[in-house]
Amino acid sequence: MSSSFLTKKALAHSLKSLMEHTPLNKISVQRLVDDCGLNRQTFYYHFQDIFDLLGWIYRTEAVGSIASYRSYNTWTDGFLKIFNYIESNRAFCCNTMESLGRNHLDTYLYAVTNDLIMGVIQEISSDINVSMENKQFIVNFYTLAFTGFVIQWMKEGMTGDPKEMVQKLSILVEGNFINALRKYEQISS
Repeated sequence: MSSSFLTKKALAHSLKSLMEHTPLNKISVQRLVDDCGLNRQTFYYHFQDIFDLLGWIYRTEAVGSIASYRSYNTWTDGFLKIFNYIESNRAFCCNTMESLGRNHLDTYLYAVTNDLIMGVIQEISSDINVSMENKQFIVNFYTLAFTGFVIQWMKEGMTGDPKEMVQKLSILVEGNFINALRKYEQISS
């Protein structure tokens, strides 16, 4: 591992640790670097500001972990991994949601969910003649529905069991991806 990556990981670890008890908007760069034993110049060499670090954390920790779940048979496992990441990083994610950094959480959720669903749509549409524009419309619809579902779960204190919720989501969308694709195929014929 490069020293640059290790430095970024140290800054990320400190930010997550501080966010366990401190709102994001109360954490300064100075407090962050003091916590991990670095200087401000080192921080600014790697990140523009704390929000840049926040985005980096979501991109590196979570996005890559679901890349192998982009198929019809595995998308529920990928979605469960999203729930598990949020549960495992509860204070960090909730603190982000309640701060000016909320757009980083929204961006993370949208990106990973969109990627997951697009993988499924691409796989099941291989023999269906649907434009990329219509595929993206379907993916965007389900992405917004799923991310809204996750945000609401977070707002309600993460009380529902993720495994149970993913099973219910699976039942809800079972067959709907392919039905939507076939309807769009009929429209464009």
